[in-house]
Amino acid sequence: MNRFMKSLLAKYMVIIFMAIIVVQIAYFIVGSIAILGFDLGHKEDVDANNVEEKWHKAVQNLNMVTQEEITNLFNEWKVHYPEAGMFWVDGDGRMQVELDATEGLPKQWSIIDIVKFNKERYDGDPFTVMAFAGDKENESLVVFEVPRTIFDPPLITASQKYGYLILVGVLGFIILFIVVSFVFFRRIQKRLLRLQDAMGIRDENGLPIEVVTKKEDEIGQLEKSFNHMVTEIRASRMREQKEEQVRRELIANLSHDLRTPLTKVRAQAYTIKQQHLSEEGETALRAIEISIDNIDRLIDNLMSYTLLMASKYQFVPKEIDISRFVRESLATWYPAFEKDNFEIQVSLESLNNWHVDPIWMGRILDNLFQNILRHAKDGKYIGVQSENIDQFEAIVILDHGKGLDKESEEKGAGIGLAIVDMMVKGMSLEWEIETSEQGTTIRIKRPKKGVND
Repeated sequence: MNRFMKSLLAKYMVIIFMAIIVVQIAYFIVGSIAILGFDLGHKEDVDANNVEEKWHKAVQNLNMVTQEEITNLFNEWKVHYPEAGMFWVDGDGRMQVELDATEGLPKQWSIIDIVKFNKERYDGDPFTVMAFAGDKENESLVVFEVPRTIFDPPLITASQKYGYLILVGVLGFIILFIVVSFVFFRRIQKRLLRLQDAMGIRDENGLPIEVVTKKEDEIGQLEKSFNHMVTEIRASRMREQKEEQVRRELIANLSHDLRTPLTKVRAQAYTIKQQHLSEEGETALRAIEISIDNIDRLIDNLMSYTLLMASKYQFVPKEIDISRFVRESLATWYPAFEKDNFEIQVSLESLNNWHVDPIWMGRILDNLFQNILRHAKDGKYIGVQSENIDQFEAIVILDHGKGLDKESEEKGAGIGLAIVDMMVKGMSLEWEIETSEQGTTIRIKRPKKGVND
């Protein structure tokens, strides 16, 4: 129950409930004021029978049926009934006194006129009371007429008279309800937008930051859930960092531990190589030397990959003549390719200087050339070319092997290409691989300035 009372639904229900109550109270207050104003103007109860009875009594109580007495009577009743009209017809049928009476009344009355007038006014509007005054020999007619609207209930009369006030009051409270509802939902919107903005803010570690929870409603619960998620993400990131640190230390220690016996094995292999060996012995020794080189290269790649993942691999870019740099790098691999009878084709045109790290670029080329030696021996071909088009300029390395998708005897875990990918992207370059059964083409591209701006 306590949770429901703190919810947005409960708050909005309170707003609706208060609006209904306030409108009803406002209607009652405005109506009461209007009725009170009506009652102040009508101190006596207005009832048709009561008026008729009082009129007859007042006429009968006249001391003398004279013009002065009649005029005084009319004036007295006019005070209480401002809407009323009255007239007096004497015993000879002449209209003697008239006060706000209906227009068009005859000046000389006959019995027929009186009957006709009585018939027309019976149960009609205005309400008419006819009373006779004086003795039978000189009996005169005293008439009182008033609009029937004065007999309406006070609420109806007040509504007719002050209806616009009631309408304005009710409309005012409706507008107030709309304004309060708008403010209510506007605050909800602002809180949701603040939460949305907080989800997009990151700290120095790239993690979302917690938001301040001020209320216990649904949005407050959502903010708490978000903060709980942020706490879990931070804890997870800390665990990952600790695990990553352990992995890096393990790899560093493992690499050091492996290089020591590997150096001893290489020395022993060299010693054996100085001895007179049979043809089978020399073949086995060459296999050992190749395995030692492969293990050494794998250890080196593993260390480089670990340093790149930790963003601790030194990066020092500068302007270099990329065409010349590729020629010099390929020249160091000529003996290895010639040893395996590779056909080597080089078509490097002069390109613009590239802003790269020479060590990183050399490592990229070494890994790609090494991959060709390991996985494309069957093709016996390597080509190194340059491309220069409107969008980019590129170094292209080709082979006629069976493709990277095919299994090979020396296929590893792909760390070499992963290092190439990270280094290429780290130097703001691009690269792509096209591989099939007819061979593999790798392009290392440098977008020209203004193309991707």
